[in-house]
Amino acid sequence: MAPDIVSARNEERHASGEWTTRISLTRRILAVNVFALAILAGGFFYLDSYRTRLIDGRLVSMGRETALIVKAMELARARDRDSLLARSAQTTGMRLRLYDAPGNKLVDSFRLAPPTYRLRRPEQDPLHIRLARGIDRVVETLALASAPPYLVEPATDRLDRWPEARDAMRSGKPQAAYRFAPDRTPFLSVAHPLPGERQLLLATINASDITEIVRAERLRISLVLAAAILASVLLSLFLARTIVLPLRRLARAAVRVRLGRAREVIVPRLPDRRDEIGMLARAISDMSQALRQRIDATDAFAADVSHELKNPIASLRSALEGLSQIKDPALQAKLLDIAQDDVRRLDRLVSDIAEASRIDAQLSRTPFERIDIGRLIARIARGHTPRQGGPQVKVSYAGPARGSLFVMGDPQKIARVVDNLIDNAISFSPEGGRVRLFAEQQGDQVQVAIEDDGPGVPEAEREKIFRRFHSVRPERDGFGKHSGLGLAIARTILEGHHGVIWVEGRADGKKGARFVFTMPGATAPSAQGSE
Repeated sequence: MAPDIVSARNEERHASGEWTTRISLTRRILAVNVFALAILAGGFFYLDSYRTRLIDGRLVSMGRETALIVKAMELARARDRDSLLARSAQTTGMRLRLYDAPGNKLVDSFRLAPPTYRLRRPEQDPLHIRLARGIDRVVETLALASAPPYLVEPATDRLDRWPEARDAMRSGKPQAAYRFAPDRTPFLSVAHPLPGERQLLLATINASDITEIVRAERLRISLVLAAAILASVLLSLFLARTIVLPLRRLARAAVRVRLGRAREVIVPRLPDRRDEIGMLARAISDMSQALRQRIDATDAFAADVSHELKNPIASLRSALEGLSQIKDPALQAKLLDIAQDDVRRLDRLVSDIAEASRIDAQLSRTPFERIDIGRLIARIARGHTPRQGGPQVKVSYAGPARGSLFVMGDPQKIARVVDNLIDNAISFSPEGGRVRLFAEQQGDQVQVAIEDDGPGVPEAEREKIFRRFHSVRPERDGFGKHSGLGLAIARTILEGHHGVIWVEGRADGKKGARFVFTMPGATAPSAQGSE
């Protein structure tokens, strides 16, 4: 099993965000959505300021009502003041008390008429009210709201027991106060001195309706927030399911590919998905298939190399063992010739094997450039010389010499393809034969063909000859002169250039083989850039 590869640079790059990479994607999706809902939950904090505005508005309203009552008392006769206060208390819902300058209570609306409110004792409230009161405390604590003092009912109801009344009597201006009733509902009071008289009117009210309004708003926000949280969680789970589960399937498949315990690991392609996850799945699937093909090709290549090297090594060993036992000079010379042939074959095999193993890596790193393939073929055809000891064959090129056929690629690799095909054609050509090269544009492809006068390639062998180490040589070719890798190398190079190669009979119907390869054409360079 291959070890995990860790880059120090990547470790440093992600060090600052390491805590986030340890949290699953599902939890992060939920956290992001819930965080957005937490902003909505801030509405609970808004309720505190909303309650404050209600209380301020109620105090302003009480101040106006108290001022009207004081004005009415100034205009009313002394004997009518009690009835005026009683009616005003019933109308406004306030408790009205009138004090003289020494602080004695002269009139109390609760004694003149039924009380307009009653202060409830917290211990007597039902359970749901006590729960609501506990929630009030929690919200106020979280909102950092400043709590007012609690109302302390004076044992003796005198003016000096009410701080706002003392301040109003001293300053001659109305004063207001806000307290908590025993059940934490707002208890509001306004003290208003009577002009020209040493008397003061104190108006108080238990504004429990404000608490009910705030609690009703909080319930509405809670219901909306609960519905939003439920919808957010469900959508987050749906989003996580559509993203995380496919990624987990891909991750598990990638781990199986890395471990290599299964011969064929099926990576889900997710064909129904047209989003980025589907693109990723298909890319990983194609990558794993390409990796498997590369591994299989490497295994097959290693097996073929082992097989091909075994024969010349066995022959060389036999020849060397025979030299130590045979004393006949003629036989020794023959064994030396065999050993030399084996050494030459091993040398060619090692060179071609090294070339074949380097091609893929070189093609992946080599930058492609524009190649005038007509000019390249013409130069190779002119410079080709017959091999020593081989048939004397002429090489000719029929096609545009320069300036009309262009491809993108590595010039040395394309030249290697043409050289290999020419060498292959010469090796099969008779003495005095001719190898003809053609090149032409066909649509957006450039086609190159190499024809010879040899025996041709049987249809059953036309695909096999491009396999590594597969070679069917004519009898005149000496032992060890060909490794069987030339055509395989040519195909590998062309596939790296997005080209294809095949073999067929000659176009004129005569005896011989015609090797054809095509490559994507490239646009011609501008006039200034051309030679």
